Amino acid sequence: MKLKKYFVRALHRLQKGPGYTYKELLVWYCDNTNTHGPKRIIKEGPKKKLIWFFLTLLFASLVFWQWGILINTYLSYNVTSSLSIGFKTMKFPAVTVCNANPFKYSEVKHLLKELDRLIEAALERILQPVPGNSSESSSPPLDLGLWHQIPLVLIDEHDKDNPIILDIFESNETAAGNETAAGNETAAGNETTCSHQGSDNCTYRNFTSAAQAVTEWYILQSTSILSRVPLQERIRMGYQAEDMILACLYGAEPCNYKNFTQIYHPDHGNCYIFNWGMDEEALNSSNPGAEFGLKLILDISQQDYIPYLSSAAGARLMLHQQKSFPFLKDQGIYAMAGTETSIGVLVDELERMGYPYSDCTMNGSDVPIKNLYSQYNTSYSIQACLRSCFQNHMIEICGCGHYMFPLPEGVNYCNNEDNPGWAYCYSSLRSSIRHRQICIDSCKETCNDTQYKMTISMADWPSEASEDWIFHILSYERDMSTNVTLDRNGIIKLNIYFQEYNYRTISESAATTIVWLLSSLGGQFGFWMGGSVLCLIEFGEIIIDSLWITVINVISWCKGLKQKRAQARYPDAPPTVSELVEAHTNLGFQHEDAGALPRDEALPPEPGTPPPNYDSLRVQPPDVLGPDSDAE
Repeated sequence: MKLKKYFVRALHRLQKGPGYTYKELLVWYCDNTNTHGPKRIIKEGPKKKLIWFFLTLLFASLVFWQWGILINTYLSYNVTSSLSIGFKTMKFPAVTVCNANPFKYSEVKHLLKELDRLIEAALERILQPVPGNSSESSSPPLDLGLWHQIPLVLIDEHDKDNPIILDIFESNETAAGNETAAGNETAAGNETTCSHQGSDNCTYRNFTSAAQAVTEWYILQSTSILSRVPLQERIRMGYQAEDMILACLYGAEPCNYKNFTQIYHPDHGNCYIFNWGMDEEALNSSNPGAEFGLKLILDISQQDYIPYLSSAAGARLMLHQQKSFPFLKDQGIYAMAGTETSIGVLVDELERMGYPYSDCTMNGSDVPIKNLYSQYNTSYSIQACLRSCFQNHMIEICGCGHYMFPLPEGVNYCNNEDNPGWAYCYSSLRSSIRHRQICIDSCKETCNDTQYKMTISMADWPSEASEDWIFHILSYERDMSTNVTLDRNGIIKLNIYFQEYNYRTISESAATTIVWLLSSLGGQFGFWMGGSVLCLIEFGEIIIDSLWITVINVISWCKGLKQKRAQARYPDAPPTVSELVEAHTNLGFQHEDAGALPRDEALPPEPGTPPPNYDSLRVQPPDVLGPDSDAE
């Protein structure tokens, strides 16, 4: 009943206002709306009515077109970058220093002995390609097992159309296909890796210089050898902090190697981090300038370098945030021996907006790649994610992990003995664009980052006038020896400091906000149609009224359908009350006794007395008349 009353009230409201039909509703809206244009359509003459109808339709289309552009612009989530400069006490960056040479040659020589003999013989063949001129006949026989796994060949390109492959340790020559041609050099190095020995499933890496080919080949082979050495033994074979860090001074406070945190880096061996912030609070810098920064004197012991593994001499260093892993191969810089290197630092803080404005991450928890560098308790970085992704693919495809990246539990590093085809698998995976793109799509940049911009200057150190007494003092402090055990080729001095005591913040902000969207939508609507928010409410009202009319029409249709079904069941019209009384009276006369007087001769009853058989005169219509009869 309540629902029925509600519809009745809605019907009366429509009757008093818009009307019962869609046409009446539309006319009522055009006559009462505050939007310009619709009123003129119903009030002007036929010609003007047509013109105003066309103009209203045109400008309404322009409004919806502009609205579509504005909404699409808002949903694109563009950002704007702003630069601000601040001044505050800043944390001194973490400083990682490593030796360019990962191991002391005197410690690893017994492991690389056969490899060194093989590469020396190969170099002799390259420099003296004519057989019989080499001195290896008097040497012990070479172990060519390593060679056959990853051989080096020369490419003779005197005939550009038909280059010839020259195997260094074999006398036969083969014609090179197009895939092995190596550029414009007459003789170029070529590194070949196959899935297994004797297989035709091989990949080739071409080099324009034999020096590059020898270095890459030696690194690949030494990786296989060193991967079988336990971690603690590799740390022992590297450069120790007390031998490498000769002097340390931070501002006016002295420091030593005990203030550094040691980590093992696959590329550079033992590395030492100052102000990493793992065990204690990060140090703050009180003032800019070299006097308030970090001063170091390092000894790289260049005379103990591995000759074929490290072709560069110096220290590798990197400035980075606290509790972040240093990726020196990508972001580090070299400091040259025999020099004083001054590094002025400027700080840039990057603040990116997260989803949906950019696909960045706060801490890497929403990245699908397992961070293998989390074993160092370091924060997330995109470099860590990319290397972890590559190592995961290496383990999945090759069945072992690469020596240069951390390992998950239960996995071993690749080596030639346990994994003969690992070099081919590694080379194929490294050159695969598909796997590289998978890692790029899976990893995310960090939303907040700090970058250190460096200004580097160098000078010879020590000078010729002061090198004698400086080397004497440093030698005595390190070895307690009165003899000079240091020289210019192994000494490096570093000065790291804030160049300016202000920082730049590059922050992102939303280019379009909901306030911008609403104001832009309203501006376009007001400009083209002269409308406002109230006009939109009026439009919503007419939609609701049209829905009510639709509901009422549906109800009327259902009621009419029900009546049609009833008429189909009882085609004749139902009898009236008088017809029913007459039929009942006639039926009563037929049942009277034979001796009774006819109805027209019977005496009328006394005034005030009820007629005889009063109860029998009450007529009950038969059931066939139906519930809609007027008998009641």
